Amino acid sequence: MPAVALAQVAKAVGSVVVGRSQALEQLLVALLCAGHALLEDVPGVGKTLLAKSLATTLGCTFDRIQFTPDVLPSDITGSSVFDQRRAAFEFRPGPVFTQVLLADEVNRATPRAQSALLEAMEERQVTVDGETRPLPRPFLVLATQNPVELEGTFPLPEAQLDRFLLRVSVGYPTEEEEHRILQRFEHDDPLARLGAVLGAADVLALQAARSRVHVSDPVRAYLLCAVRATRQDERLALGASPRASLALHKASQARALLAGRAHALPDDVKALAVPVLAHRLLLAPGARLRGDTAAEVVADVLASVPVPR
Repeated sequence: MPAVALAQVAKAVGSVVVGRSQALEQLLVALLCAGHALLEDVPGVGKTLLAKSLATTLGCTFDRIQFTPDVLPSDITGSSVFDQRRAAFEFRPGPVFTQVLLADEVNRATPRAQSALLEAMEERQVTVDGETRPLPRPFLVLATQNPVELEGTFPLPEAQLDRFLLRVSVGYPTEEEEHRILQRFEHDDPLARLGAVLGAADVLALQAARSRVHVSDPVRAYLLCAVRATRQDERLALGASPRASLALHKASQARALLAGRAHALPDDVKALAVPVLAHRLLLAPGARLRGDTAAEVVADVLASVPVPR
């Protein structure tokens, strides 16, 4: 049963990461949709730990790129190196040739380096020196960034933000959760004891199961009504695209599968609308001056759209 396997993953991650159930659910949604997730929050709240814990439980190949301003595209994709013994160029793959890629502090890289991920994230392939090479399956990018620090950072352009299925906010732990964090990490690092729960074949099977979750016409109409309403909102200079509609459709299927259901509900759409849509919207100048946020716009849109019964 897919729900049982996913529950095992959640339990394993929970043995390392305290709380964060909503953030983990959203990462599992991205995994089931074969999408990518952007973890955005202040430093020290466990973004990297959550990403590494999930990657460990999946039993997939894992690599990490620490993004800095001096990172070059070839540091990500790999490059051709001349082999003197063979008198020929040999391609040496970069860290992007993995199944789970952690792009840590992705907004610290220059736009040129950031663009090296565009083809990989959208088409699951990399083109170097005129030759296109496929990436392994499954392929998942978990990127982190700090939203409050601006010095030495390069904001992700809209085209790259749109490549992320959803944006995850981790948030601060409660007082009780922080007590448990201190106790859990008092003597050692529990991540070192974490093992794989699934394998790559299991992940691909779960992704196939997600595609079979039924979305009824009323739920699909509700989803489209909410997405299309963002295009008429005067607070937005750029509304959600058809890619956003597809992303929310897949995400709703994934959340239903996590709950053990074979059909999606309006509640699935409502629960994921903000993390799937908000980072794809562009606020109008007047809305930014008033302090409006894209998340507030999505919440208002959902409140104005009738829920099907």
